[in-house]
Amino acid sequence: MGLGQDQNNANLAILRRISYWWLPAVLIISSGLIELFGDAGRSFLRFDRAAISLAELWRLISGHFVHLGSNHFFLNAFGLILVWLFVGMHFTVRQWLIVIVVSIAGIDAGLWFFDPQLTWYVGMSGFLHGMLAAGIVKGFQAVPREAMLIGAAVLMKIMFEQLIGPLPGSEQSAGGDVVVNAHLYGVLAGVAAAAVFWNRDKAKSPI
Repeated sequence: MGLGQDQNNANLAILRRISYWWLPAVLIISSGLIELFGDAGRSFLRFDRAAISLAELWRLISGHFVHLGSNHFFLNAFGLILVWLFVGMHFTVRQWLIVIVVSIAGIDAGLWFFDPQLTWYVGMSGFLHGMLAAGIVKGFQAVPREAMLIGAAVLMKIMFEQLIGPLPGSEQSAGGDVVVNAHLYGVLAGVAAAAVFWNRDKAKSPI
């Protein structure tokens, strides 16, 4: 009985770990498959202002899963793993999907209306910043000290990018220009999404 129960508990623990990581795994695998199509995939799926104006609206979503090349993809995949390790436990999968959608929408709106000179954009880094920001806001409810430290680091990064430019070495590592405003719009959208969840949690909590 005891050994059987221990085995069942071990199996449940493995299933929980697998279920915990399925969302980032799907995002990384999906983006990796797109990367296999190379330049043709990038051209067809990237956020492209001229093409979007011609009603190629899928680019508003697909552009966030296309990369400049394999280096850019692996950097973003590693970034997603780090984000998930830091804040992945703070929301349910459904809530994370909402955060991602809101972050992508916020980035698209920001790039479209406030960066008219930008002709095209690719990469997950924008909505990764949104996920991280949302997780930090939620983290203030559970682990405020940790959330404060991570939040301060993200704030300093965003301020550096806005005042000085991309972090040293980031463009060389990615293989192209870094659109720092996408990071800013992602953070703002992520905070907005998390604030909505926070208000809902407060409304549900007993007085």
